[in-house]
Amino acid sequence: MTRHCIALAVLSLLAIFSYAQPSLPSSFQAKTIHSPEGADIYVRWGGTGAVVVLLHGYAENSDSWAPLAADLMKDHTVVVPDLRGIGRSSKPAGGYDKKTEAKDIRAVVTALGFDKTSVVAHDIGNMVAYAYAAMYPNKVDRLVVMDAPIPGIEPWNTILLSPGVWHFNFHGPDAERLVAGRERIYFDRIWNDFTGDPSKPDETTRNFFAATYAQPGGMRAGFAQFTAFSTDAADNKVFEQVKLTMPVLAVGGEKSFGGLQAVIMRHVAINVQEAVVPHSGHWLMEESPVYTVNLVRTFLDSPAAATPVRTAADHDVGETRLIPSRFKLPQQGNPGTGSSGIGGVETVVLKGDPNENGVYTIMPRVSAQTQVAAHSHRDDRVATVIPGTWHIG
Repeated sequence: MTRHCIALAVLSLLAIFSYAQPSLPSSFQAKTIHSPEGADIYVRWGGTGAVVVLLHGYAENSDSWAPLAADLMKDHTVVVPDLRGIGRSSKPAGGYDKKTEAKDIRAVVTALGFDKTSVVAHDIGNMVAYAYAAMYPNKVDRLVVMDAPIPGIEPWNTILLSPGVWHFNFHGPDAERLVAGRERIYFDRIWNDFTGDPSKPDETTRNFFAATYAQPGGMRAGFAQFTAFSTDAADNKVFEQVKLTMPVLAVGGEKSFGGLQAVIMRHVAINVQEAVVPHSGHWLMEESPVYTVNLVRTFLDSPAAATPVRTAADHDVGETRLIPSRFKLPQQGNPGTGSSGIGGVETVVLKGDPNENGVYTIMPRVSAQTQVAAHSHRDDRVATVIPGTWHIG
């Protein structure tokens, strides 16, 4: 009987622990730092070693980083701010464009006595992290972005057409009135839409985060993150002209952004590693914390990969410009790889062997008015479409 009671007590404690609200390590220090951009940023930090800044996303706050912070603090100094308008940071009327928020983060880093750091981000944190890396490229050792688009960076315009991002355009005074007192219902829709596991985030976590946004001004400030997207897109188009050169890890949940995160980052950076978290949706820290923490740690601790650097002398960034006239295409009949068996399609193999395992690259030339019937491939394909008018569908 006694053993049975003890077993029940242990199981009860385990259940309570598994549903505890997310929280950064209790040993972390905390303070509020004034940003010259007109916000007071609440930040916690702890650990020793190389500095890593963690930037959270929407529908969460800095406590969402609890699993990663607890691991990294063993041999890193971990800095975890609440973004402007979220959690315990102030909620000013403006300044929610990600360029301004990046300046907030720089103010936090320098106020704590740090300078060069790595940056790890998720969701809207990605957008702040990209602005930060673009504005202060010499202050970022490594960059990790997880499962979110970057305004203005393709396929941004396609993403905006998806009904799944309805919340990007749901903001303003009327939206605030509709959500007031119903914050949990509103966030449930977002959490449920983007999870790969309906039980994640769990009930305790959902209640905790919903309560932080239910604070006075919380939803107004939260919606303002989206209101600023048009400004962010314009800023990012300028940033995009100069590619990031630090190592970048682009992480997507298999049931969410997947490999698309790396596609996005390759528009703005020249040294991008891709990682996909199996079975996970958008909420990586809640759905697959162990796998995601290991991914981030391995990247941060690995030797720096060789980076192609543009030089004033040769402008070489490790790329080859493909000009069709440089390559000899078959003059007649071409039933080979990439032709779909159609006479109007000619292809040439640029690299690798399509008949063997591994990566290969082909260049097709398609005659005007050629129609290719819908079909599937047994391997993974990435296509880059060059000049001409293409009608696909």
